[in-house]
Amino acid sequence: MITKAFITLAFLLIIYLGFNSYAFAFSDRILFPHVPPSYVKTEAIFFLQSRDGEQIAATYLPAKHSEQLLLYSHGNGEDIGHGLPLYQAFQSKGLSVLAYDYPGYGLSSGRASEKGVYASIEAAYRYARGELGYDASQIILYGRSVGSGPTCWMAEQETFAGIILDGAFTSAFRVVTGRKIVPWDKFDNLKRLHSIRSPVLLIHGTKDNVVPFSHAQKNYAAIQSPKQKLWIEGAKHNDHIRIAGERYWNTVMTFTKALKASDQ
Repeated sequence: MITKAFITLAFLLIIYLGFNSYAFAFSDRILFPHVPPSYVKTEAIFFLQSRDGEQIAATYLPAKHSEQLLLYSHGNGEDIGHGLPLYQAFQSKGLSVLAYDYPGYGLSSGRASEKGVYASIEAAYRYARGELGYDASQIILYGRSVGSGPTCWMAEQETFAGIILDGAFTSAFRVVTGRKIVPWDKFDNLKRLHSIRSPVLLIHGTKDNVVPFSHAQKNYAAIQSPKQKLWIEGAKHNDHIRIAGERYWNTVMTFTKALKASDQ
């Protein structure tokens, strides 16, 4: 005899399997929407070879007398052309910046995926170490929104001078579901933060309309290494720097300078 409980369980199972199928088929398209290139090839743009064979567009902005490098991973709705004014602001404040695009973004080849994004930041890190001559103790990883995914992945592999996570989620799917409901969730930052050994600065708007503020609170609680936070009251996902103003810059630059001092 088929009971009401059995029917309910079967219905929930169908929904769960349907969600898994949909997420498996379309998650990359949702995570990495098509963003038309915002820049053209110039002398400032060069290409890195990733381990999966893609040509990854990158740019390097050296700051005078700087011994620190900001390795910047951008959000999913932008490329390194969109981020240039921010990179230049960091450069003017004494931080060199290396920024790269994901596969399929800007002038990079391929199509973005979790694996491809990891390969991209790995290629950027190799370039920072090999061609630019920076040690890991001089590199600060900056992950903005979806860029927190490759940043946390890279930070789990190596100890860096510091990590800055800006608008970071606990994991990609939990932005929609609120909790982990599939074993193959993408960019599981919450899991990785437990094992990251580098100092971390967490930045988040309390009214974030893309990545809820609860993600920042859970991420902060998970961090076991030295940590700081900048909660920006009333800020959403993309207006936090404007709303915070000098408070953003004072916090970030104080954090980076303290990292430099602790390394000496």
